[in-house]
Amino acid sequence: MISREQLIEQIKLKRSFLCVGLDTDINKIPEFLKEYPDPIFEFNKRIIDATKDHCISYKPNAAFYESRGVKGLQSLIDTYKYIPKDTLSIIDAKRGDIGNTSDMYARAFFDEAETEMGFDAITVTPYMGNDSVTPYLKYDGKWIILLALTSSVGSKDFQYLETPDGHLFETVIKKANTWAGADRLMFVVGATKSTEFTNIRQYAPDNFLLVPGVGAQGGSLEDVCKYGITKDCGLIVNASRSIIYASNGHDFAEAARAEAQNLQKQMEVELEKAGII
Repeated sequence: MISREQLIEQIKLKRSFLCVGLDTDINKIPEFLKEYPDPIFEFNKRIIDATKDHCISYKPNAAFYESRGVKGLQSLIDTYKYIPKDTLSIIDAKRGDIGNTSDMYARAFFDEAETEMGFDAITVTPYMGNDSVTPYLKYDGKWIILLALTSSVGSKDFQYLETPDGHLFETVIKKANTWAGADRLMFVVGATKSTEFTNIRQYAPDNFLLVPGVGAQGGSLEDVCKYGITKDCGLIVNASRSIIYASNGHDFAEAARAEAQNLQKQMEVELEKAGII
């Protein structure tokens, strides 16, 4: 398990707040890897080996593994086990149900003795209320990352709806922070919404924000930091396609490392500007 203090320590040590998203698609990995018994795990293993010096987190997206049935689940288990234990492991599952169903989702990804997976954190959709979140909080030391304001075009359909307590995404953040503290809760905020970060920090001043959308989706790292960085950094910026698919040749791991290092160097500048390192 990775505590808040350990996460901050890793950020300072690696001079980075990069998360590498392992959205591994069998149709996009280099062709030569398909000769291996488990091409997905072989790809992930080489990506991890190439990038672990430059990132503080890995985030497999559950859908890319579940779509391959039993063999995909085994790839996910093996990937979880391969992620360095000093690195935050996030399962991007976006689960959102209540009662016994949430209990089972939590067990699936947190109960290592039962399922061979004990991720440090899980993404959760909070729109069924606190009983869709509290089952995950039963696991001491685990992080819950709630969807708040996403980069998707469809975010305008619901997340910006006006409520008596502000936009719906603001209401979610305010309410969720009554369920747990900044040592257990993070929020997903898309990089393309960078100008909203100042507003979000009014309601989540100490929470870490998981920020997708930098890189292939066009989000600006500089803007994210300008509006969202805190004294403890408070940011985990995810990049997936721009890193893992930087090349589809035999040099894919080297290309991924170069891309991760490039982002890490940019993050180092931002950490120095904020006085964190």
